[in-house]
Amino acid sequence: MANSRLTQHQVDNLKPGKTTRNIRDRELKGFGVRILPSGGKRYFLQLQTGGQRVWHAIGDAGDIALECARSKARSLLASRQRGDDPVVVEPVPFETVAEEVFLRYRRHWKPGTLAVNLSYYRNQILPWFEGRAIADITRSDVRQWFASLHAVPVAADRSAPVLSVILRQAEVYGYRPEGSNPCVGIRRNRRRGRERFLNPDEIRRLSTVLDPHHDSHPLQASMVRLLLLTGCRRSEILTLKWSDYREGKLCLRDSKTGPRTVWLSSLARRILDGLPRSGPWVFPSPRRDSHLSQQTLHDFWQRVRSEAGIEDVRLHDLRHTYASVALAHGETIPTIGRLLGHNDPATTLKYTHLADATVHEAAEALVPVLAGED
Repeated sequence: MANSRLTQHQVDNLKPGKTTRNIRDRELKGFGVRILPSGGKRYFLQLQTGGQRVWHAIGDAGDIALECARSKARSLLASRQRGDDPVVVEPVPFETVAEEVFLRYRRHWKPGTLAVNLSYYRNQILPWFEGRAIADITRSDVRQWFASLHAVPVAADRSAPVLSVILRQAEVYGYRPEGSNPCVGIRRNRRRGRERFLNPDEIRRLSTVLDPHHDSHPLQASMVRLLLLTGCRRSEILTLKWSDYREGKLCLRDSKTGPRTVWLSSLARRILDGLPRSGPWVFPSPRRDSHLSQQTLHDFWQRVRSEAGIEDVRLHDLRHTYASVALAHGETIPTIGRLLGHNDPATTLKYTHLADATVHEAAEALVPVLAGED
């Protein structure tokens, strides 16, 4: 809608859409009304202060009339021009900005990530910050909030980035000064790593156990072998289509880090080439037009790991095993990062401790030479 002189009738009849909209007043520069997807309407005034855009909430359109809001906006402008103390206006509540952030920023998150982030927002973040002015939230407030979640350290660590996005985007949208994100520098909880990887003997035992299952459960057995041989994530193998397998490699349409190529070993290619092609899915479900379910794979893995005597090993630990074997055989961090589909080298660095035993053996092997025994 083009900017025009706002009228009370127009404000009363504005309808919400899927995203937040701003309708500006042609007569008073910077003044307008914001329509939220929830149906709420807020009068606002935007100013340029010190080269930065500052957004002031004038009031809820359901509580004050248009001319009253316009009068407050004029008073605020006049006060700024005279250099007086600013007129007290209604603060913008945290949840109003958070709602806008989730609507405008959601395209940056995959659907699964968005759902998880919304859950952390509703359960860990909103109860603490609801009703607080977004511009008044300080580093001390964030630290107190983070400390309040000491009983659920994992939830605290995963909620903190969500809160940081909300407060960072609040700067972008003009609700807070630039560079004021109070989440910057907040230290996360120190948690012992859960990474587990198979040693050579465990790998042999797993392979031996899998052999007879290729006759009774060929799809599940092949999936487990591919997880170990490729370092792929479970979802990447579960959702694999035959169209993704070409020229001896997997060209994944999507993954946690976006589209990527998985280079296959000769053994991985033989496993895929030995599977029947009865539809678009490499691992089809026998009862529906889709891939095998996670539960089917999980149940199979529970049985196999018990038979192999590795009850504490998760399917994701096969990915850790892939990384540790690559490290043990001298592959570089950048190369392993490409094999695993990591965008950030720091993500790959966390796997380096998995090869500690190999490094220790290498140190011992140097002793005869360095001690002059040879």
